[in-house]
Amino acid sequence: KAIGESIGIEKMSHAYLLALHEELEQMIKHEKLDNVFYELAFERLIARGQYFYPVDTSAYFSMELDTPEDFHDAMNPQTPTSMKIVLFCEQKYAINILQPLEIEAHKEGGHSVIWYVHAKNIPDFPLKNEVKWTNSIQDIYNFSPDAIFVPCNIVPYYLPGVKIQIFHGYAAEKKDHWVIRRYFDTYFTQGPFFTKKFKELAAEYKDFEVVETGWPKQDWIKNHWHDFDREREELLKLHGKSQIVLYAPTFSPSLTSLPALKEALLHLVKMRDVVLLLKLHPLTKKEWVDEYKQLAEQEEHIIWEDGFNVTKYQLMSDVMISDTSSTVYEFLLLGRPVITYRTIAKDIYWTDITDTSQLTDAFESVQHDENAIAKRRWVVDNYDPYLDGNVARRMLEAAEDYIRRHGVPRERKLNLWRKYTSIKTFGRIKK
Repeated sequence: KAIGESIGIEKMSHAYLLALHEELEQMIKHEKLDNVFYELAFERLIARGQYFYPVDTSAYFSMELDTPEDFHDAMNPQTPTSMKIVLFCEQKYAINILQPLEIEAHKEGGHSVIWYVHAKNIPDFPLKNEVKWTNSIQDIYNFSPDAIFVPCNIVPYYLPGVKIQIFHGYAAEKKDHWVIRRYFDTYFTQGPFFTKKFKELAAEYKDFEVVETGWPKQDWIKNHWHDFDREREELLKLHGKSQIVLYAPTFSPSLTSLPALKEALLHLVKMRDVVLLLKLHPLTKKEWVDEYKQLAEQEEHIIWEDGFNVTKYQLMSDVMISDTSSTVYEFLLLGRPVITYRTIAKDIYWTDITDTSQLTDAFESVQHDENAIAKRRWVVDNYDPYLDGNVARRMLEAAEDYIRRHGVPRERKLNLWRKYTSIKTFGRIKK
């Protein structure tokens, strides 16, 4: 069974070189075999008991040179026109982060795309009838990808392909945002604020690259900016209200505002001319989910939202209430005001309250505070200025550029703990 094509470079020991010289002399001088491929000499030596070992060079650029034009092409290699792409979807919130890459890959043409969907975390994949996907990590290995785009923290080290971290948000205050787990060949950052820090880390670790591309979810936002305007107006008309407020807290038990804010949210709805949308994180504890579902059932102007796409509700809303969640930055990048409850962020570019009784007054002030408006502009410029709808295109180009320069990596070299974590999360494969 063939495992590849020879690139025409062989490394030989002195003893092997002497044996090869004797074999060539026999073939050319005595057998007159002067019009055959030179590999025949290797085949004959193997039959005589000599050893020959292949070395995998697929991670390096190579091409056949027959003409001056070939030499020119080799000196100026072109970016690959097609890639086998995996969109690695471990959590439900990653769907809208990855979807722009699917759209752009098909728009460009030539690429093959498959989604890996984690069965335990996403038992019912919303795009199951729209895209090519699998729950099997073995299928992904057999697909032999060129590039794997990953919004979450882990990707199996044993998969081939350049492993690309594209992030699941902007929450720079969370310590794990800056943890280098060694799973990734390159990090595609959202904007200057993130690029600076990750380039410092790249210089320290020396085994990954950093490219500033923007965050792909912004492509989705640009393309769907007005899609929900009619739904918003109908909702306001139905409830006889003038504004929509979104409550989108984090799920983390140590950081979430869920245990504290329920009564304050109810008070806000009763005292102000608003409809309140509740959109909880998919990983939120069941007891809190049940508690807030019950609140929505009891209060007519509070609505429980079950859809997987929090961005839809962000686009429909005038103000968002949260805590220490990356959704805060997503909403700020829409140019809209945010209120948080006891955020752990060191640099606060919105209004943070420390007492639940402050919520209703904060709702009024946050919409007209000029200082808060200026801070939102700073977030756009530094966290993610790439709101042009071309983030996915830049990501595909950057992946192609990595492959052009380095080839397609076969797997990442990790310590035993990282390997164990990878296998425990995604299982083993048969090579």
